[in-house]
Amino acid sequence: MASIQKTAKGYRVQVKLSGQRDSQVFPTRREAVESGARREAEIRDKATKPAGDLHTLREALRKYSDEISPHRKGERWEQVRLAAFESYLLPLDLPISKVTPQHVAAFRDARSKKVGPSSVLRELSLLASVFEAARLEWEWVDLNPCRGIRKPLKGKHRERTIHIWEIRKMLRAMGYDRRARIASMGEAIAHCFLLALRTGMRAGELCGLTWEHVYDQHVHLPKTKSDRPRDVPLSTRAVAILKRMKGWDDKLVFGVKSASLDALFRKYRARAEVEGFTFHDSRHTAATMISKRIDVLDLCKMFGWTDPKMAMVYYNPHASSIAARLG
Repeated sequence: MASIQKTAKGYRVQVKLSGQRDSQVFPTRREAVESGARREAEIRDKATKPAGDLHTLREALRKYSDEISPHRKGERWEQVRLAAFESYLLPLDLPISKVTPQHVAAFRDARSKKVGPSSVLRELSLLASVFEAARLEWEWVDLNPCRGIRKPLKGKHRERTIHIWEIRKMLRAMGYDRRARIASMGEAIAHCFLLALRTGMRAGELCGLTWEHVYDQHVHLPKTKSDRPRDVPLSTRAVAILKRMKGWDDKLVFGVKSASLDALFRKYRARAEVEGFTFHDSRHTAATMISKRIDVLDLCKMFGWTDPKMAMVYYNPHASSIAARLG
């Protein structure tokens, strides 16, 4: 109930209902009574409404960004995408319980006009995670509107391997010299590139590699894309590459962050006047080369694949090389 008290400045109305307390001062008693009645009605209405009617999709995105994303492995990418969602075709100010599969489908179609299927799938997956948190943890919704909508078909897997002549041009552009002590970031990137070609390690795994996890015949990766630790065997040439990195950085083997590696690799690729491949294509190239020397199960173990089908995605031999082995 609202209580009204006379004060030196007018009439104070206090409303306490369902644990909520509100207080305001008005010049006349009539205004105080009317305000108290309105506020009581608002509080009662709010108390009887489902939580999903009280919170918008925008609130859900920000709550997820503040409370859940910081504890996830892909936080940096998620934070960028969550912020970008606020400029996309989404019903941001609609109560989250009123968001329908049709809204999500409209978002999917709008994004499909600007980015590829893989990007759309990743964004839909993140949006679905937000709704799952709203459903399971916050109890704002009963159903996830991202479930059941048609997903864009995945694009074809890349089948690009890096040719030996392209590798040589890249190494020259980076200033690679295996006989000299490493004295520049370009040379460090060259060695990182070579180790990727010898082991199939991902850019993030190479950038996060520390000396404490380098052993005589293998490196240990405590953090991987699949969240499963992995030991990567080293060939004699891979061991030699790591030995040449000694003294460059006290902790990190290559002393470079993933974002910097990508930017620098593109810079040296332009300097080398070659195109059409990315740093990640070194993984395809490594799988194709290494598969000639070990069986598919060992290849899966080395590359961290639980499904042998992944070997077919990354193993990209040219028909002529298969013909040469046939005789």
